[in-house]
Amino acid sequence: MPGMSVSLAVTHLVPLAKELDKDKVTPGVLGFIVFAVMALAVWGLMKSMNKHMGKVDFEETPEGESGAPAKGTTGAGGKATPAKG
Repeated sequence: MPGMSVSLAVTHLVPLAKELDKDKVTPGVLGFIVFAVMALAVWGLMKSMNKHMGKVDFEETPEGESGAPAKGTTGAGGKATPAKG
C-alpha cells in the first residue's frame, strides 16, 4: 500500500503548488548562504595561491648553442637535476 500513501501525499501538496506565484520564486536564504560560502572559498583559494606563487623563484636559463638542455632540466632517466650556481 505504499502507492496509496504517496498519492495521498501528492494530493495534499497540489493545492500548495497552485498557491505559488511562479514570478515571485526566489533562491531564499539557503541560496544566499551557499553563494556566500562558495565566494569565501574562492577568496581563500585565491589568497593561498597568491601566497604560494610569491614563494616561487624561477629564472629561465637560455638553452646552450649546441642544443644541449639548459641547467636545471631533466637529465638522463627523467630525474630532475638541480641547477648549479
